[in-house]
This record gives sequence, C-alpha cells and structure tokens, in this order.
Amino acid sequence: MASISSKFNPLILLIILLSAAKFSAAKTGGIAIYWGQNGNEGTLAETCATGKFPYVNLAFLNVFGNGSNPELNLAGHCDPASGGCVSLTADIRSCQKQGVKLMLAIGGGIGRYSLSSKLDARNVSLYLWNAFLGGKSQSVFRPLGDAALDGIDFDIELGSSQFYDDLVRYLKSYCKKTQRVYITGAPQCPFPDRLMGTALNTGLFDYVWVQFYNNPPCQYTSGNITNLINSWNLWSKSLRGGKLFLGLPAATQAAGSGFIPADVLTSQILPVIKKSPKYGGVMLWSKYWDDQSGYSSSIVSRV
Repeated sequence: MASISSKFNPLILLIILLSAAKFSAAKTGGIAIYWGQNGNEGTLAETCATGKFPYVNLAFLNVFGNGSNPELNLAGHCDPASGGCVSLTADIRSCQKQGVKLMLAIGGGIGRYSLSSKLDARNVSLYLWNAFLGGKSQSVFRPLGDAALDGIDFDIELGSSQFYDDLVRYLKSYCKKTQRVYITGAPQCPFPDRLMGTALNTGLFDYVWVQFYNNPPCQYTSGNITNLINSWNLWSKSLRGGKLFLGLPAATQAAGSGFIPADVLTSQILPVIKKSPKYGGVMLWSKYWDDQSGYSSSIVSRV
C-alpha cells in the first residue's frame, strides 16, 4: 500500500487550493470614494472607468426632512433644480455595467436636514426610493434621470440622531428580487457615533466607512498608529453586520487632520486591520483630492 506522502491525492489538493483562495479573497478589499463636490474632479463615468473604485458615493442630498423640499447639491457638476443633472443617467448606467455600486450620500457637513418623526422618516424614504432608487411616481421628479442608484449612504454630521434607524428600516423594506437597496454610512471614529449610532445598531448597513480623520483621539497622528488601530479594533468588534472600511483623506489638504502617507498605510496599517473578518477596504475623501495626490493609485494594489 502506498503511503500518503508518496501518492498524489487531487481531492486534497483541490480542498487546499479552494481554502487558500477563500482566505485570500477575505483579505482583499476595495476603495470607496466620494464624488460630486468639485466640478474639476472629472465626470462620474470617468471616475468609474479608472477601475479603482468599486463603490462611489454621489454627494450630497444635503436638504431633507422636517417638511423641507429635498435639495441635491452636486457643486460644479450640474444644477439639479433646473434638470441639468438628468444627463447623469448615462454615466450611472455606464458605471453599473462595470460593476460599480453607486450610492446617494445624504447629509454632509453643510446643509439643513433632520427627521422629526417616524412618519417623516417614512416620507423621506419614499422620496429617496421614487427619486433616486427603483421606485416610480408621476409626482416625484428624478434629478438624475431614469437610472436607479444602488443605495443610500448616510453621512449624518448635523442635527439630531432621531429616527434615522426608522429611515434605514424603511429603505431596506423596499428591497425587491430585482433590486437590492444597499445601505452604507460614514460615521465619525469616536465610538459609538453620536448621530449614527442608533441607526448602525439596526445591523442593516452593508458597508460602513468610518471617518478616521478630523478626530484626533482615534486617528493617525505624527507617526503614531496606536489610537487608530485601537479604534479600528473597537469598531470591528462592535459593528453589527456589514463590512468595515478605513475612511481617510486622499490628500493632506482634504481634511484638517488624519492624513496617512501611503507608504505608512500599506506597510504598517493595512497588514494589521486586514486581519479583521469585517475588513472591507478603504474609503477616500474625495475624488477631487485623489486626483491631486494620486493616493488611490499608490494603495490600490495593497487594499
């Protein structure tokens, strides 16, 4: 009888290869990026065509809720109020054909938004569904045309935390066999996030790109990665559902603090955080600043 060591067993080899492939895939992430706040950052179609960004957040719907008329602000790209952004339909479809997930980012650091009740959350969810996602309503204008985005990104930085958990649940309830509604979010790194903590506790977020910048207690500072790693580990341990992304400024000028040199990120930080089973990748603010710095090109092969 031949010994195990002297006889080739293709089944065992296949199992080993499949396990290795699964392990490798688990350690591979993607880059999410924000687009829409600078008219000099190229078109949405061009952003997707780089092949570097599996997730693009269109920023921002920065007026909504509490009886207000929702307002989309895409800075210098187009004027939604005059119907000038309907032309983005072609870009959206081009991106989606390449497998890029597109989310409408709601909120932001400048705007006027809040939710006054559970009913208000339901009304906002219906507006988002009919105006940007897979819904249809003759009474609701679609600022980006007929193409449907893939989901909603929560970047809640102002006002109250109330009723965003209801908004998340309502949006998820619109998932159909033909379309999944992705829910993503960009909380600040102090845990739990003051404004988004309750919403995140629903466990319904698909991707969470935590902002590890403009928050000195939990960001990279002058060569010190300890605070960032400790905060990442807390988020990784505590986040209910979804994949976790390391949110960073794409250039020193993109944020007040928290920029990480690309070589530090790839050599010291990514090898540590990629050990987390929740690791999903890196988020960058923003496409404009990434164009200036070339940051994503420096890290994409290591994410």
